[in-house]
Formats: sequence, structure tokens, C-alpha cells
Amino acid sequence: MTTAIDYYFTSLSPYTYLGHNTFISLANKYHLGINYKPIKLSKLFAVLGVLPVKQRPQARQDYRLIELARWAKKRQLPLSLHPVFFPADPSLADKCTIVLQQAGQEVSEFVGNVLAACWAADQNIADEAVIRQILTSVNIDADSVLQQALLADIDAIYEANTLDAIEKGLLGVPAYVYEKEQFWGQDRLDLLDDKLSE
Repeated sequence: MTTAIDYYFTSLSPYTYLGHNTFISLANKYHLGINYKPIKLSKLFAVLGVLPVKQRPQARQDYRLIELARWAKKRQLPLSLHPVFFPADPSLADKCTIVLQQAGQEVSEFVGNVLAACWAADQNIADEAVIRQILTSVNIDADSVLQQALLADIDAIYEANTLDAIEKGLLGVPAYVYEKEQFWGQDRLDLLDDKLSE
């Protein structure tokens, strides 16, 4: 039986931010491990023919903001609809997550704080100083993690996660895969809960 959920995301995703705490609570409820799998979202978008946010039709951009505001209210989370540093390069934060996952360290708090830095605190998650501060705030050796995040082996895992997402037919992030079944979007967490309760 599967005892873990694959969690595909990127640190820049507002929907990952909105669903992160709820997802972590769900995994804890069912005593399931989490395989954190940050991906290069632009590569997945390219395969799917999905345009970056600022290149989408204005009606879709407008509705995206409405939905984000609705979900922020429902999740009772602060949210900047127009973060100062968006889009920012999430690769350093994502690769730090991979380092922590590979080392078997606790990952959820770091990821949650990175997401909040972008979407609630208007911080630049592409800035090494910001990531260093977040690592330090959760009692992680920032120097060690940041050095490892630059290694080719870590980037290879980042790329492999992305190819894995493409091969699995994932539609975006966040995506949660349990027993080979995809649940795409933080608005599907109730359905994931139903699946886990079976």
C-alpha cells in the first residue's frame, strides 16, 4: 500500500501557497509521508501549451485574481494579489527543498515560509539573502543547504522531477499524486481527503 503522497509544486505558485497548510494537515491526519517534488513549471507549461500569467487573455488574468481572493478568504490566509516580486525565479528555493528532502530533513515549514514570503510578505524569493533568512529561521544550516543547492546533482533531480511530472500527464501545480491518481489544484484537496479515507 502507498504510504506517501508525491507533491509536485513550485515555490512561486500562489495556489501552492493557498493549499500548503491544508495539504500538510491532511497528510498528517492520515500519517502519510510526503515526497516533495519541485518542478520547473515553465517546462511543463511549454508541453501543455499554457501561457505565462501575463500573456494570458485579460479575462483569464482578471478571473485568476478573483479566484485567488476567494481562496485566500476561505483558507484564512493573507495574500498579496500583486506581489512586488512576481514573477521571480523560484529555482534556488526549489533546489533548497530538494536538498532538504534528500537529507531526510523536515521540509514543510521551510516550503510554507518561502511561499508566504512571496505571497504574503512581498519578499523576493530569488534573493539568496531571503532564502538564507528563511532557512535560518527554521533552524537549518543555511550555508550547507545553499552550497548543496548549487550542485549539478541537485539540478538533475529538479529536472527529473519535471520530466516525471510531464510523463505522468500532470496539468499544473500544485498536484498531489496518490496511488498513481492525480489531484490537480489545491481546490481538489477535499477529493484527496475522500480518497485517503477509503
